Amino acid sequence: MRIAARTLSGIVSHAEKNGVVRKAELRLGDCVVVATANSVYAIAVEEGSTYRVRGGWFDRQGTAPVRTSINGCTWGGRVIQTGIVAAVGLHLEFSNQVVTSPIREFHVIRGGAGDPRAEDLAPDDQTLLSDCGIRWPEEREPVAPTGPVT
Repeated sequence: MRIAARTLSGIVSHAEKNGVVRKAELRLGDCVVVATANSVYAIAVEEGSTYRVRGGWFDRQGTAPVRTSINGCTWGGRVIQTGIVAAVGLHLEFSNQVVTSPIREFHVIRGGAGDPRAEDLAPDDQTLLSDCGIRWPEEREPVAPTGPVT
């Protein structure tokens, strides 16, 4: 996907219109499945701004699952949006400096069993998770809500 905008505000506007998930929106137990141009990543939210990541580069290196942090998303250069985990058209950057190919799509799966934010999976979601090596719900542990649900 090419981004036609040439200004920073134009690029941010593009990301906002095409979907974005911010770090601040995620809670312990949430999982973000990110499909890039070349790979699929499963990113489980853990404590202390860390994530358990499988798929893509980490699988190819034989290190998955790996516990890491996320620097943010870039537009293919040095400018980074540190508060974003995924946005269509942007590149995800992990703390080990791995930068993904452009993000094609992503899905946020909320919490675990017992979490009122948890959503039922559609057949397409189950296929995407299966392709990423995640079994639903067997691998998911119940997560108690950590605060008020809004």
